[in-house]
Amino acid sequence: MIGTAYVRTMARYNAWQNQSLYTAAATLDDAARRQDRGAFFQSIQGTLCHLLWADRMWLSRFAGTPKPAVRIHESAGLVTGWDDLVVERQAFDATLTDWADTLSQDWLSGDLTWFSGATQREMSKPIGLLVTHMFNHQTHHRGQVHAMLTAAGAKPEDTDLMLVDVAG
Repeated sequence: MIGTAYVRTMARYNAWQNQSLYTAAATLDDAARRQDRGAFFQSIQGTLCHLLWADRMWLSRFAGTPKPAVRIHESAGLVTGWDDLVVERQAFDATLTDWADTLSQDWLSGDLTWFSGATQREMSKPIGLLVTHMFNHQTHHRGQVHAMLTAAGAKPEDTDLMLVDVAG
């Protein structure tokens, strides 16, 4: 379904886009980042927290890294301080990129079985599909953050993959 080069590229794209959003969000004050803007996770900060939560959850399944300390319905409050969120995002993007650099095609071609807290049942799916889902989930919520930032007057970078060399 997907190859290791795709995963490495998407991990780097994720880090690049997160840097863009966090840089733009840093131009706003704390109240503007926390303002309920009608998104599923309400605010810019809440959505960014949920993204970090989800990346941590998926990587705990893929690589055995620690799971988030809160459940999905609490994910928007994963990290309360902006400066702490910035540091944790940057560190986890490095973890995600390092993980992508270690993957084998054999692993990507396998299946993963896990217990889903969201569905309250055991699930089993192809790993390539799940890794693709993780990257699509990131893109979906980053798009929400990009729209909220733009509406708030901040200026994140373009999102076009072909504009930057992120190949792994």
